Amino acid sequence: MASLGWDATFSDSYSRYDRRGNHPGRVARVDRGVCTVLTAGGTVRASLAGRMLGVVAKDPLSMPSVGDWVVVRTWDDDRRTIEAVLPRRSAIVRSTAGKAAEGQAIAANADAVAIVEALDPDPDFGRIERLAALAYDSGATPLLVLTKADAVPDPELLADDLSAAMPDAPVLTVSAVTGQGLDALAEYLKPGRSLALLGASGAGKSTLVNALAGAEVMATRGLRADGRGRHTTSHRSLVPVPHGGAIIDTPGLRVVGLFDRRPGDAATPVDGLARAFGDLDALAAQCRFNDCRHDTEPGCAVLAAIDDGLLTARRLENWRKLQREQAFERSRAAARARAVGRDKARHRAAQDKARARGD
Repeated sequence: MASLGWDATFSDSYSRYDRRGNHPGRVARVDRGVCTVLTAGGTVRASLAGRMLGVVAKDPLSMPSVGDWVVVRTWDDDRRTIEAVLPRRSAIVRSTAGKAAEGQAIAANADAVAIVEALDPDPDFGRIERLAALAYDSGATPLLVLTKADAVPDPELLADDLSAAMPDAPVLTVSAVTGQGLDALAEYLKPGRSLALLGASGAGKSTLVNALAGAEVMATRGLRADGRGRHTTSHRSLVPVPHGGAIIDTPGLRVVGLFDRRPGDAATPVDGLARAFGDLDALAAQCRFNDCRHDTEPGCAVLAAIDDGLLTARRLENWRKLQREQAFERSRAAARARAVGRDKARHRAAQDKARARGD
């Protein structure tokens, strides 16, 4: 269990549940509410207990996710249920589609999050920046992993260019074919540590998992004829590696909405968007006007950086786009909170009327 990340902090959180029939475990996979859980006694399958169903109905972010440490109860008839999710150390959370304004935990308790982007075919700056905001928001350590270094003539030159998308993060160029960079990446997989992989289909995440695990644990497929990636991984999974530690592999993400988490939702994240664009925030603080829109205002440090070649107009536009998206998510969450408040008020009023009638 220690090799999977079990430590004194999780043990302290578990102590309140430590009773006959209960034992801790780490979620390796979730299939329609049924979890595959790694425990000291082996791998088990567990469904959500009635109490957990109620908790998840009120707060979808409480749904067990890959990487979560959970309390598993074994019943006399050999059924197993998940009774609780232990507090998360980190959580990668994205916004769900639709009107519910809810977040979905992609993975939990990762120590590092690798944004995986292939150098061949064309890498996408905008995708890296979006995923970087998600990674910074998680509370884990972000890094940029550029795969297929063997497929381009000068991978380090490309890496220098792409590092501008994550200026604060380590950048690794790797090749599963030649082994380049794998030792450096393995440093994030020490015993007890977990590395999560985020990226588009075809970026080489499953190939990386196999290379780091030293075995064919994930299926791999080539690119389509148009150069776009194929979905190989269809589910999120936690893969223990032989020397200790675990990799959290995720399906290729086509659409990733930023979710504005409130304090206490999971972990205690900083503003991931501000961290991902820390260079722009620092420049904006130097503008002559506090309300500078970085458009045509005099004394704009952001526009000056673009003129001097220190910043690209593309990065500024993507920053604006993600800021608009974050603001929209905040408005959706506020509207949902107001709707929940109105529903509770109506419910209380109905109860008061029933009591007044003596029902």
